[in-house]
Amino acid sequence: MKRILQLLAVFALVLAVNTAMGQGQPKIVFDSEVHDFGSFKESDGVQTTTFKFTNKGDAPLVLSNVRASCGCTTPKWTREPVAPGESGSIDVSYNPKNRPGSFNKSVTVSSNAENSTAILRINGKVEPREKTLAEKYPRKIGDLRVKSNYLSFAKIKKGEKATKELELVNDTDEPVEVGFRTVPKHLTAKVEPATIPANGTGNLIVTYDSDAADTYGFASHRIYLSLNGSNDYKNSVGVSATIEEDFSHLSAEELANAPVADFNETSFDFGDMKQGDKKEHTFTLTNNGKTDLIIRRVRSSCGCTAVAPSKSVIAAGETAPIKVTFDSRGKRGRQSKSITVITNDPKTPTSTLRISSQIVVPNAG
Repeated sequence: MKRILQLLAVFALVLAVNTAMGQGQPKIVFDSEVHDFGSFKESDGVQTTTFKFTNKGDAPLVLSNVRASCGCTTPKWTREPVAPGESGSIDVSYNPKNRPGSFNKSVTVSSNAENSTAILRINGKVEPREKTLAEKYPRKIGDLRVKSNYLSFAKIKKGEKATKELELVNDTDEPVEVGFRTVPKHLTAKVEPATIPANGTGNLIVTYDSDAADTYGFASHRIYLSLNGSNDYKNSVGVSATIEEDFSHLSAEELANAPVADFNETSFDFGDMKQGDKKEHTFTLTNNGKTDLIIRRVRSSCGCTAVAPSKSVIAAGETAPIKVTFDSRGKRGRQSKSITVITNDPKTPTSTLRISSQIVVPNAG
């Protein structure tokens, strides 16, 4: 800060002297305003170039500020006044760490010259360094490394089976035998090879049977591994899928006679609630189709929200209430919860209901 104040004082003094003596202004002229570093490796580290300039005016030149467009670019410059005809320099450095690819950065130079603002540019291309094993496989399952400890099957039609693989890396100097503690009934899992050699790799192969899952909508589970006979529950892999009913086989006539799920409303606000209170609201579901509407699954986004459909099969033209109870214990401020209702309506198989409230916490004392 002291240095900046000194420079500003020099700048003001030079300007005052020039004005009093009726002298002209300084003029900054760079040998070059652009530098291309070309292609270099990230491992080469910080790259630096020097922009040289000359004061071709008839008064002392003072650089008041040199500012880079990015924190990856660091400038250093001549701080003292540069007399007419004399030269100065600006060193500009670029740090390529974790910045692979092409770059084009600017440096703004402010001075008391007649051309008071000048723009310098640096560009180039950083060749990425080879990533370490830990960077390629950041997650750990015991002595094994993985890119992710989670397998997502995304959407699966009811009746389908899908298979995914997860690469397992043993970066230790001892082999690791991989077995299973628990595997959900709708999943089959195996590891090839069952014993992963020292500094070797293997694959966890998981097959998801959507029929055996016996549910609809989003479902998540865990496969618990046993490494060299260990019983550590931390050694697990998450598995998820969204199971959807397959309506592709329905004929035009079947679609015309299909059930239609129609809610009287899809959102309700309880307004202000005291923390700890419970409130209920009933949504009404009507089957405006021509065949039975079957509620496949009802799931709330929070354990604080209980949902109780009055029936799971609604005949054509019938209406069924769905009671929702919200428990505000432990909640505060604005709350918004969702309820997912999955039916056999081929046009709208998934409906989302929302409840909200403002939880008011009583003043202590």
